[in-house]
Amino acid sequence: MNVKKLFGIIKVTFYTFVSMNLLRKILFPVVPIYYLVTWLRNKMYDLGIKKSVHYDFPLIAVGNLSVGGTGKSPMIEYLIRLLKDNGRLATLSRGYKRETKGFQLVQPFSTVKEVGDEPLQFKAKFSDIYVGVDGDRRNGIANLRSLTPQPNIILLDDAYQHRKVKAGFYVLLTAYYDLYCDDILLPTGNLREPRKGSHRADIIIVTKCPKSISAEERKTIHKKLNLKKHQSLFFSTIDYGDEVKGTSEARNLDSFRNLPFSLITGIANPKTLVEYYHSLRLKFEHLSFPDHHNFSDKELEQLKNHKCIITTEKDYMRLSSSLSSENLWYQPIEMKFVENGDSFDRRILEYIKNEVQK
Repeated sequence: MNVKKLFGIIKVTFYTFVSMNLLRKILFPVVPIYYLVTWLRNKMYDLGIKKSVHYDFPLIAVGNLSVGGTGKSPMIEYLIRLLKDNGRLATLSRGYKRETKGFQLVQPFSTVKEVGDEPLQFKAKFSDIYVGVDGDRRNGIANLRSLTPQPNIILLDDAYQHRKVKAGFYVLLTAYYDLYCDDILLPTGNLREPRKGSHRADIIIVTKCPKSISAEERKTIHKKLNLKKHQSLFFSTIDYGDEVKGTSEARNLDSFRNLPFSLITGIANPKTLVEYYHSLRLKFEHLSFPDHHNFSDKELEQLKNHKCIITTEKDYMRLSSSLSSENLWYQPIEMKFVENGDSFDRRILEYIKNEVQK
C-alpha cells in the first residue's frame, strides 16, 4: 500500500471518528428516553409482567452491558474447555451478520454467510460439541434440545439482555479500559441498559487487564463496581501466545521481526492486540475494519496485494476462503485469569452439579 492511499484511509477514519463522536454528543437528550425504555423493560421482566422461560438443565449466559469488545468469545471458549468433558455441551449464538434466518446447526462445512464468524470459529476448534445460531434464543434452545444425543449443558453467547430466557447462571464481562461503572447509556455512551442491570450477574469478570495489574488497583476496581453479596469478581487477561497459525502450520512471531506484514482486524476493539505487537517491536501496518466486517470483493482484491497478512481468528474465518493460505495467518487468543481461576472453575462446576441433582 502506498503512502498516499494509507494517508487517505487515516484521513477518512479520523473524520468518521470525529463525526460519530460529535453525533453522539448531539444525541445526549435521547439518553433519558433510552434509560426509561430499557429500565421499564427490565422492570416488567423482574415483576413477571413479561414472562421469562426457565429451564431444568444447566444454562449459562455470557454477556456484557456495553456494546462489543469485552472478550465474549474467549470466555465462551474457556467455558467450553472447562465443561466439554462434564456433559453433552452446546453453544447458542445469534449468528451476527449472517445472511440466513431462524435456527441453524453449525457444521464443519458451514460458511460465515450462513452462520456468522464466531459460531464457525467455535465449531472449527471444538468439533465434538453442538454449535447453534438463532436470534430467538427460546427457539434455538428448543432445536438444540431436540437433537440426539440431547445436549444437557448450553452456553448462551451474548445473551445478557435476552430476558425472554432465564438462564440459571450469568457471567457479566466488562473491559478493564472501559468499565461499565464509568459509562453511560446509548446513544452517547456504550451501555445497552442501565448499570443496575449488572445486579443480575452471578459472576463479574474484568477482562483484558494488563498482566501487571496490581492488587491495589484490583481493590479499587472492586470498590467502584459495588458488587452485591451474591456476586463474585474476577480479573482476566488475554494471552496471545508466541505463535500465529495458518492452514496447516504454526509460525513463531519472532520470525516476523524482519518481515513487515499487514495486521487486518475486524473486531470491536483491537487495542490490546496492537499494543502486544508493538511490545514485540514488530513492523506492521494496521488496517482496522468494523466489528464482524464482511469484506467486499473490492477490499478482498486489495488485500490480495499484501505480501503477508496476520489477522484475528474470527477474521480468518471470513478471509481464508478468499485469500491465499500461503501468506495468511491468524493470531490465536485465550482468556486467562490474573488470579483465583480455580475459584471461578469451582463455582461454575458447582452450579452444574447442583442443577443436575435437582
